[in-house]
Amino acid sequence: MSQPTTRVLQLLEMLQAREVSGGAELARALEVDRRTLRRYIVMLEELGIPIVTSQGRYGGYQVVPGFKLPPMIFSDDEALALAVGLMAARGLGLAESMPALATARAKLERVFPAKLKSRLRAVDESVALEHTRPATLIDQQVLGLLCGATQERRRVRMAYQSRSDEQTEREFDPYGLVFRAGRWYIVGWCHLRRGLRSFRLDRVASASSLTAAFERPAGFDALAYLKSSIAMIPRAHSVEVLLETDLASAQKWLVPYVGVLECVDDGVLLRAQADNLDWIARELTRLPFDFRIRSPAKLRAEVASISRRLERLAAAR
Repeated sequence: MSQPTTRVLQLLEMLQAREVSGGAELARALEVDRRTLRRYIVMLEELGIPIVTSQGRYGGYQVVPGFKLPPMIFSDDEALALAVGLMAARGLGLAESMPALATARAKLERVFPAKLKSRLRAVDESVALEHTRPATLIDQQVLGLLCGATQERRRVRMAYQSRSDEQTEREFDPYGLVFRAGRWYIVGWCHLRRGLRSFRLDRVASASSLTAAFERPAGFDALAYLKSSIAMIPRAHSVEVLLETDLASAQKWLVPYVGVLECVDDGVLLRAQADNLDWIARELTRLPFDFRIRSPAKLRAEVASISRRLERLAAAR
């Protein structure tokens, strides 16, 4: 493909990506002068693509809003990324969207040249994605509504089914959506409970948009909040363990859902809740650094029992 043609296609891609693009900025990106840029604009117009030119400080070029642009052009790497992305999307619990995933893939196969089509099909034959837990099915319409409300900072009304099958109506400010361990969650401010809460989407019976707006706290991390809230749900045993290491090493060696990690003067404090101490004991015994169990005493006994069992196995070999 000749260099001018390549640059015209690059120009079209840049115009698609932005509402308005300044002439000087486009010329620098394409490494051409302003006169050459105007010639490229004319070439696009001759291809039937309507370009609007505006003057002034914030002026520039833009494609007429609503104009249906020609098909996108994908590189080999972009095609591979799309194929893997479509495969990964199958494991997100979006049962109703499966037809959409299939039709999206079919459209790509129809328009891709033979080389890219072969690469797309090879992904299914050579790539396997393991999901640690089967995804819980959710209502795609609920997901779409909450996505929009989160983006637009718009309050919603939800009908929520608890674990005990009790249904409550509540107004909710959605701060963010999280997919974790096979489940979708919505995190935000619950006006019924007057506090931060997280809710499983598979238990949201219905949702509707309200006119009230809200402001999300600056820097709010929905995933971090969810991990912390799940790890600290009250259970039979409250656990505190001082890890004699730094935070990065603790995060590397411990599974993310084991508990909450907090930097303290003499190391990293692990706080967790557990119904069964055996699995926490197993996590601790495989750590490459020292630790001190603050509570409960029963966890010390569990760790000692596992250590003795490992010593017997080692001696037997």
